[in-house]
Amino acid sequence: MFEGQEDIYWIKNRYYDWLVKNGFMEGGEPEDRKYKTAREKTSGLYDMGLLNENHRLTEVGHKLLEMTSSDQFLEKNELGISMDSQLYLEQLLKLSSSDTGSTVRPLIVVLYLFSQLDYLTYDEFRYLMPLCTDEDSTSYILMFIKDLRKGVGTIDSIIKNFLLLKSNYQKGLDRFVNNEFSEELLLSVGMNRKSAAYDKSYIPLYNSMHAVYMENDTSRIFEMFNSLKKFQSSIAIKWKQLMFDTSLTSQVKIDPISHLLPLPDSVTASESDFKEFFFLTMHLNKAKATLEDYLDLNRRYLGLTNCFIFEDNLVKLDIVPKQYFETAIDELYKQAYKKCNLLEISCPISDICPALAFDKQKIINGLNEELGIHVETIEDAYSEVDRIRYNRFNRLVDAKFTDAKILTLLSDFENREDEEINELVTDNADIPTIFEYVLGVLWWKVSGRKGKVLDYLKLSLDANLLPITHAAGGEADIVFEYNACEDYPKHSLLLEATLADGTNQRRMEMEPVSRHLGNHLIRTGNLKSYCIFATTYLHINVIGDFRVRKNITYFDSQDYSKFVEGMKIIPLDTNDLRHIIEQQITYVQLYKHFEIAHNSLEMHPKKWYDQYVNIKNSDLYIEEESMPMAAEPSPYERD
Repeated sequence: MFEGQEDIYWIKNRYYDWLVKNGFMEGGEPEDRKYKTAREKTSGLYDMGLLNENHRLTEVGHKLLEMTSSDQFLEKNELGISMDSQLYLEQLLKLSSSDTGSTVRPLIVVLYLFSQLDYLTYDEFRYLMPLCTDEDSTSYILMFIKDLRKGVGTIDSIIKNFLLLKSNYQKGLDRFVNNEFSEELLLSVGMNRKSAAYDKSYIPLYNSMHAVYMENDTSRIFEMFNSLKKFQSSIAIKWKQLMFDTSLTSQVKIDPISHLLPLPDSVTASESDFKEFFFLTMHLNKAKATLEDYLDLNRRYLGLTNCFIFEDNLVKLDIVPKQYFETAIDELYKQAYKKCNLLEISCPISDICPALAFDKQKIINGLNEELGIHVETIEDAYSEVDRIRYNRFNRLVDAKFTDAKILTLLSDFENREDEEINELVTDNADIPTIFEYVLGVLWWKVSGRKGKVLDYLKLSLDANLLPITHAAGGEADIVFEYNACEDYPKHSLLLEATLADGTNQRRMEMEPVSRHLGNHLIRTGNLKSYCIFATTYLHINVIGDFRVRKNITYFDSQDYSKFVEGMKIIPLDTNDLRHIIEQQITYVQLYKHFEIAHNSLEMHPKKWYDQYVNIKNSDLYIEEESMPMAAEPSPYERD
């Protein structure tokens, strides 16, 4: 082992142990495998310039650590993105790759494509954007995409044409077509980066395809179908879709001829035509499978910046970032194929490219032209951007958070169906954070979609307005603001959310909830404000603690002369939330219900919750003619 490697080996093993201890990994790797697993986890940190080659924090890494430790990352900059997203943006602008033999800075190329095309479809983003590895290939892909949008060509034809621009593919095709077939020949033109041996599965596929399509030997159809079992699933699917009308083995086995799809006559016209078809299809499917593997990673990298929107099958820049980069792209693109020496250095973004210095007037002018508005100040411009942002959020709620989907999510939270929750909402946030976010969306709907809910949510949101970070410490998870009306006075509603179960109720939640509300009441002086604590399971002692807060004085921890006498905290579980949705109960109704509950004389937690708080047992939605509902067991009495 070379000098210094022992230290790195030890550091990575301890990093692995730290990840397991803090719940980021399941663990179980033997000591001699920890290094490799930890290396996979840290490779992205090195690529981003957060770690150096000795696996120590760089200047930028220290800045990010300081930022996250102080909650500074929640602050927003002129682009409307958080400070940690600003740091990631700067790092990605610096980051370069030379995997293809030439240097390219991928984010700059992506920004250049957006400047020329305005947007990318998901397929363009998935299959074509990653092919831009130098100035020539970027020009080709840009030309191909413009043709594609005019109805000329397909994604598949573009990839095949792009591959044939490369001399090694041209020579491989020529050699394969103009020589007698052999296993060695096929393996030599597979161009597998790891080893030709990885392409051996193509030999039985070629032989059976040739027998079926060129020799009309239908007895080998099922053999051809079965040969695809040796392939990576995404590649096998592509071949099956080409040759069969079903992917079910049982159906092909019973009647192989009826499920076989013909190939175009141009493919089977001659041996050379068939060979050309096989060669191009083999490399097309390989390329598409590789590009599909990188889709999620590319999306996550762009998502770190909070500058990109993924919706309606399109990828595009958010409004302000679009104007920001539009004015800088000509100068910025000159660096697209040059390495940046600032990757590990913390510096202003203008040091990366002087054209990236923020210019308010250019942003205003760009927004006026883009949106067809006439504003003169950056504040008015941001107000218009905010209006558009809320329109997008309304559409998101309509599409992604219908009442039916929220009900499904509430059950998923109760049963900890984490995979389904991630699938329904996002996989960029942990489950407790998503619970807070869904609670905020639910309450916004209950409140008639009034107020600035995106400000009320004390969460970091990505450009798609979905959660990515847990709420900052020291304040409630969500704070709704209500103006005075005939039904209630001006007040704030603090929503606290936590996931719990019957065996592991987090009693520690009692203290921060009352502290958040107490500090809020002292700071604002509005004693009409109150708190709702929402969870998947309510323990009787949690209910009891919140109930007695009605009669307990809360003091400021720094100045004992500041205090509030009594606090209103209402505990709800997911069953209560479920009934609120199912019965379309409004906030006006809930406010009155909670006020009655708080002012009641009952102090026993079980009796108080059952008789005054429990939504299902209340008269909020029971019609006069209806039969009384059977009382549901108290949440703390459930098994």
